[in-house]
Amino acid sequence: MANIGKISQIIGPVIDVDFSGENVSLPNILNALTVKRQDGSELVLEVQQHLGENRVRTIAMDATDGLQRGMDVLDVNRTIEMPTGEGVVCSTW
Repeated sequence: MANIGKISQIIGPVIDVDFSGENVSLPNILNALTVKRQDGSELVLEVQQHLGENRVRTIAMDATDGLQRGMDVLDVNRTIEMPTGEGVVCSTW
């Protein structure tokens, strides 16, 4: 079953998410969360702190324009991952 919370507060790139309700659990610190925007794009959040009362504080990995309180937030139950290796090219070298 999906672990879905709701946005409770937005302060710039800082998003608080409420995970109260039946069959919902608090995500681990550093877990990635996703929010589906109205235009269909996804915004990735990273859990930074457990606030108590079934809430977590997250940091957004992109602009938070268009987000609203009450929007669904999905816990993907893993950390943010970044590809590495020879296939990744750095343009500054």
